[in-house]
This record gives sequence, structure tokens and C-alpha cells, in this order.
Amino acid sequence: MGKNKPRNRHKHYKVPAPGTSPGLYAIDDEALKPVIVLHTYNTKSYKKEELKNINNIDKLVENKDFNYWFDIKGLADPNIFETLYAKFDISRLVLEDITSSYQRPKLDEYDNDKYIFSVSRHLYLGEDDVLCNDQISFILSERTLITFQETYSDCFEPVRKRLEIGKGNIRIGGSSYLMYAIMDVIVDNYFTLLNFWGEELDAIEDRLYDHPDRRIMYDTQAIKRSLITIRKVAWPERDKLNDIIRTDSPLISDLTKTYMKDAYDHCIQIIDFIESLKEIASANIDMNLSITSNRMNEIMKVLTIISSIFIPLTFIAGIYGMNFSREDPATGKVMPDNMPELYSPHGYMWTWIVMGAIAVIQVIYFWRKGWFK
Repeated sequence: MGKNKPRNRHKHYKVPAPGTSPGLYAIDDEALKPVIVLHTYNTKSYKKEELKNINNIDKLVENKDFNYWFDIKGLADPNIFETLYAKFDISRLVLEDITSSYQRPKLDEYDNDKYIFSVSRHLYLGEDDVLCNDQISFILSERTLITFQETYSDCFEPVRKRLEIGKGNIRIGGSSYLMYAIMDVIVDNYFTLLNFWGEELDAIEDRLYDHPDRRIMYDTQAIKRSLITIRKVAWPERDKLNDIIRTDSPLISDLTKTYMKDAYDHCIQIIDFIESLKEIASANIDMNLSITSNRMNEIMKVLTIISSIFIPLTFIAGIYGMNFSREDPATGKVMPDNMPELYSPHGYMWTWIVMGAIAVIQVIYFWRKGWFK
């Protein structure tokens, strides 16, 4: 922290022009070249292979003894979407949402439970602790799960390892359970972010007591902005998980719904965690303003004391600095009402004594009033 850098990465998405017919997808100019990995598995076996394309996707999923996971990273190839439209009859509205990677988490059911479309948001810290916000899209059918990611960075590695090892329910729960496992990892990563920001806020609070400065305001505001971003994701994610739990679609097994309840509880905890950290961030900002204001008051008090001491001394010095003369230079006679003290013996010494006495009396007075506390 303390670099005064924004903590959120704001993308400029390519969107269809206003008035464009629904279902026309627009691939971003900076979209990455697709990397396609097919995971084929059942309770007894597991196979992983990289594909150049999905042109024969209908033939790849013919064997009903297996479940299939098409893990697609990068959205630059329009042939992928045209193949899904032609061979899986995926709605063009779904294809538009996949390429329009600014969607909020949601769940949509299509064609009498033929497939389910879902969206999640993958949040993670990139370079310089910048918050990255990527979309992950899911198409779930009876034995097939297709995931789309706009970048090569993901959080799926724990799921891949579990799928390869084959322990637990990952292979016996079907494609819907695999979708749950991925969503659960995404939600759990929110805890990692919140723990990181919680430690940052604790460090900022320590800096408040040790050496407050204006960078504290910038750092705290950056964290608060990130918390707002994750809250905008966590709320619809919770609603989406609740929709999955309550759906009557046969594509979502009872086993999956049972475990989705756990992910739903995690989402509620995350929302509570976010609100707590937001309160801490606001408290740090208020405390920083209060400490800064108190420091300014202390400085003003010191300056006021110094000014109050020197005002009468300056007054005396001003009077005796006006260069009056007792005698008329022409006649040598004493001028009436001029300053006889100018020519008093030891006048310079007595002036310093009087000025010093005034200063001491003022200091004692201010001390008794408690100004030095």
C-alpha cells in the first residue's frame, strides 16, 4: 500500500451499437486466442486432452457413459459460438452474454431444461495488487459442462486436481456437481481477497497511531472502492446460488443442491464480511480526518501562544523604534511631551527587563489556563 494507485481495473468493453438486434455478439478486439481442454471422466476413469477446435463437439460427447467438461479460455474465435449454435442449438442471446463479458452473476434456463446458462465473476489480485474482475460463463447440459473464460488466469486448478485424483463426489456427482465445485472455488476466493484487505486495514490503523499522513486516506479509499466492487458481485452471486437451489430443472441433481446450500451460506458470510470491512474503512477515514484536525488545532494553539507572547513585546519595540528626540535640533531646548525614557540611564537594559517580565507573566498565565497540556 501507499503507492497511491487505483486498486480496480476498469475495462472498456466492446458492446453492440444501440438499437442492434438482440443476439448479435461482438468479440472484443483484445480477446485472446482460445485454448480448449476437454476433460472426459466417469467414476472409474479420467482423460484430459487439448483440442484445436470444437467443430465435432456433437461426436465428442456421444458416449453416454462419460461426463464432459470443455474448458475454454479466450473468446477470439467466432467459430466456437457458431458451432454451439449449429450443433447444440444454443440461443444467440446466450452467445451474446458470453462475449459481452460485463454480465452480472445470474442463472437462465432455456428450451424446457435442455440446458442452463450461468455467469459468475472471478475476482483476483493482479500486478501491483490491482483488483481484476473477469467473467466466467457456464453452459450446463445433461452430461456436459462448457466453461468460458476471457483470460488465461483462473482459479480452476484445485477442481482439476480433484477431478484427476477422483476422490469425493467430483466424478460421481455429474456435470452439475462439477459446476458447483467451480462456483464454490470462485466464492471461496472472495474470502482470500477480504482477508487480504482486512490485514491491509489493520496495517493502516497502525499507521494512523504511529505516523498519520495523507496517503492513509488514499489507501483506505482504494480498499473501500474494491469492497464496493466485490459487494456488487457477491449480492447477485448469492441470488444466483439461491435460484440454483430452488430450481426444478432435472439438470441440477439433489446432491448438487445440497452442496450449493453451503456455497450460499459462504456468500452470506462474505456479504457480512464486506459490510464489516467497509465500516472499518470508514472508521479509518474518519479517524484520519480527526487526527489531522487535532494536529492542526495543536499547531494553531502553539502559534497562538507564540503570537500572544510577542504581540506586547512587538508593541513596546515599535514605540521605542520611532526615533523621537527630546531636544529641538535648532534651539537645543527640550521638546514637550516627547519620550524622556529614550535618554534614561540603562534604558536599553530596563527595556529588556520589562519585555522579559511581560513574557514570563504571560507564560505563567497560559500554563495556569492549561494551554500547554
